Amino acid sequence: MKDKMEDMNPETREMVEILENESPAIRIGIVANYSDGYETRMLLTPEACGMLTSGGIKVCMESGAGSDISFPDEKYAEYGVRIVTRDEALSAPVVLCYTPLRAKDIKKMQKGAALLCMMDNILFEHSTVKALLDKKIATGCFDNMYSHNDEPVFANIIDEIDGRAAIMYAEEALSYLGGGKGVLLAGVAGINPCEVLIIGMGNDMISAAKAGAATGARVTLMDNDTSTLQVAKDLTGPMVEAIAVHPRVLYNRVKTADVIILGNTTRPFEFPNNLKAAMKENAYVLDMNETHPSVSVPRTVAMALSTALVNFFDEMAIKNGFYGMVATTPGVQFGIVTYEGKLVDKLIGSYLGLPSVDINVMLSAAN
Repeated sequence: MKDKMEDMNPETREMVEILENESPAIRIGIVANYSDGYETRMLLTPEACGMLTSGGIKVCMESGAGSDISFPDEKYAEYGVRIVTRDEALSAPVVLCYTPLRAKDIKKMQKGAALLCMMDNILFEHSTVKALLDKKIATGCFDNMYSHNDEPVFANIIDEIDGRAAIMYAEEALSYLGGGKGVLLAGVAGINPCEVLIIGMGNDMISAAKAGAATGARVTLMDNDTSTLQVAKDLTGPMVEAIAVHPRVLYNRVKTADVIILGNTTRPFEFPNNLKAAMKENAYVLDMNETHPSVSVPRTVAMALSTALVNFFDEMAIKNGFYGMVATTPGVQFGIVTYEGKLVDKLIGSYLGLPSVDINVMLSAAN
């Protein structure tokens, strides 16, 4: 680089030096999951970290952070990641973790740093929000952010994995080793396939329906909105029955289902308690509002998220850091929870009884 600089004319050399001085390298600290929690998922693989470090982004990681996805520290170190203590990772200008940090760790962060994570109930705790506001942490939740073409890329990735993994859960639960009746979801010659009933709509439900059909099971997808069912039918194909929620039809499907997967319907719907008595004795029921099957395949999650995150951080580098990205990227603004000492998420503010402000007003005032 020095030789190339010497070959440049004085004006060009001066411009390059100015740009280099005005664009300091982004530093990211990756923090491990809490050992007393259920979370196993992680955001970046070693290869993805290598793509970031080769682009000039500095990455450090808490020792052992990659153990949940079966990658040792040495593998990350091969790709230019510096292995450090938890406190040192927390001191980076940009801290990366799957679930939000707890208050005790937030207090160890730099004032005005950025915390990037996925949305979790931790952000609905007073102590967490207070710590974020006190340290003026800019908190961004990936699963609430949108891409340049208005797609919730990160949320879509997790939903698809959750849906596919839900069928994996069902297969295991029906097997003898899983404590079930010892049956396959799929049918074989002379035997009917198992019946999978999916009640709800969304990427996770669509993915579960497609995965169930791929095993050979008989899959029914139910929702209470006809228009969304029409879209679902186009997405899932002829092997999935897309049916509107109707009391009699619902009852008939529930009593024959071997697997029932519950999610969010388009319009408010609560599964009737009286239908529980109609279920098969050994039917497997999974409520997607209560669990994330993707926690059982954390390496797949990290691999799937890594490509999107490499693009995210490349754009961040172009825009001179996280604050520059927030100021110029509307899709990212949707995922911001706290910003410059203010709570900007209306839902969290309403839940906690705290005042919130519109981030667009803050950004407009700053300009």
